[in-house]
Amino acid sequence: MRLTKQTNYAVRMLMYCAANEGSLSRIPEIAKAYGVSELFLFKILQPLNKAGLVETVRGRNGGVRLGKPADKISLFDVVRVTEDSFAMAECFEDDGEVDCPLVDSCGLNSALRKALNAFFDVLTQYSIDDLVKARPQINFLLGLEGDHHQPKPRAVAPAA
Repeated sequence: MRLTKQTNYAVRMLMYCAANEGSLSRIPEIAKAYGVSELFLFKILQPLNKAGLVETVRGRNGGVRLGKPADKISLFDVVRVTEDSFAMAECFEDDGEVDCPLVDSCGLNSALRKALNAFFDVLTQYSIDDLVKARPQINFLLGLEGDHHQPKPRAVAPAA
């Protein structure tokens, strides 16, 4: 099984937002951090928003932030939203057009279903927070540390 690029970058986008906690993240900044197109991230943003994993704030100073705490977003939550199908073999397809005469009594079907469920079980054990906290240097690696994310000091009028 191979996860799609959408799932990969959805997880990365959520990690970016978690690392940038307390501030709105902007798609151009996320795209630059990961070297991916803004359009691609906007496409991924829609299902994440619909599922409540992120919130978007419109406007000039808008952006995106997590829709719930990072420790409440499991990898399974993301995969469930971003992957279209988990059909590991044609007998997993829901279209009813399976040609195999063993479809209802096949050991392969049972084994693959158990494997898929084990995969999902492991994904539920990891949160976005786990991924971010496991890498203390993540803010630096994503370009979240430095002058462009620090509030600029206000000019103070000299005392008379």
